[in-house]
Amino acid sequence: MAIRHVDPSSVETRTSWVIAVVALIILAVAYGAPLITAVALKPIATDLDTPRSAPALASSLAYLGAGLGGILMGYLTERIGIRLIVMFGAVMIAAGLAVSSSHGLHTLYLGHGVLMGLLGASCMFSPIMTYVSRWFDRRRGTAIALISSGQYIAGVVWPTLIQQAVAHLGWRRTMTIFALLVAGAIVPLAAIFLRRPPEAPAASLAHSGPPPGTPVAGFSPNVALGLLCFAIFCCCMTMSMPMQHMVAFCSDIGIGPTHGAVMLSVLMGSAFLARQFWGWLSDRVGGLQTILFGSMAQAVAMSGFLLTQDEIGLFTVSAAFGLGYAGLIPAYILTVRAVYPVSEASWRVPVVMFAGLIGMAGGGWFAGILYDHFGYYVPAFAAGVGFNLLNLVVILPMVLRQRAMGRGMAVSQA
Repeated sequence: MAIRHVDPSSVETRTSWVIAVVALIILAVAYGAPLITAVALKPIATDLDTPRSAPALASSLAYLGAGLGGILMGYLTERIGIRLIVMFGAVMIAAGLAVSSSHGLHTLYLGHGVLMGLLGASCMFSPIMTYVSRWFDRRRGTAIALISSGQYIAGVVWPTLIQQAVAHLGWRRTMTIFALLVAGAIVPLAAIFLRRPPEAPAASLAHSGPPPGTPVAGFSPNVALGLLCFAIFCCCMTMSMPMQHMVAFCSDIGIGPTHGAVMLSVLMGSAFLARQFWGWLSDRVGGLQTILFGSMAQAVAMSGFLLTQDEIGLFTVSAAFGLGYAGLIPAYILTVRAVYPVSEASWRVPVVMFAGLIGMAGGGWFAGILYDHFGYYVPAFAAGVGFNLLNLVVILPMVLRQRAMGRGMAVSQA
């Protein structure tokens, strides 16, 4: 792949977009793996004779393992390169699916938490997002929005196919087949395309970021990082509840599992389309304000699950929820890359993503616990709205402080 620079002060080239598309495909395949447990939640619980919170915990362990392992994998990526990390992660995801399908609940947890999460998915999202961000400086928000949409492409493509496979082959065989797909697709793509990112041109301040120690929205760098971690934890608690329990929720209120899987695909599909808008917006208003707008939209959409159980209404709410939450995760990554030096991105991005994945893990599991206690999903969805409001309590003051600092700087320069 020949690198052809259009602007000598920018790192962006045609190769940048090739890398972004390959990263999108890799993530779209990798994110299909945890969807098997979400789609087959009821069959797995029935087969293993457990409450729904038990297989829901397997998905939560995968998220938790991915977040924890992502910090280590970000460190290793800086030293041995992205190619080997992603290839290793693909093999571990495949191994995790094979182990998860082999016996009972203990192997389901081992396969999801350790192999698929800690050693597998940890090599994917945070390392790839940080890696691709280094290929862009002018349209970084658009690029990050594009590749992070791999999750939503997975959500559009896989749930219906997985539902059919589970219905005809069973959840165990479906996991085994998908394991072969993950290894067979991702390993060669990583080996062929993932290469060392370009060095930043001297004039590219957008690539290198601010000097170390620069305050963030008036806070010290580490305090601001802690606030971002708490904020992403809260919004991901909300985000994961419909994603993990949509099919089961639909089944409970008389909507068939096939329609439930389609509803999940609608949610993911609308998120994919909206994410491109959020990426465009974040390039213009910045990551922190995009987080604020996205969180407000997600809170409104989450409230819709409390107001309707009609099939048409739920399709509408699912689409609105996808439109709302689509811009949140890329906006956090863009915020970290914008307010911290590039030399700190390899550990700060995974730390923030770890907090988000704890939220993703906790939200799905917590919703399962509330369902098992109450016997219906309204308390879980109400809790999701509450967590989203906590997110706004953190993000709104940060945005206001950032705006005030910007105005003060403009006045002093004048």
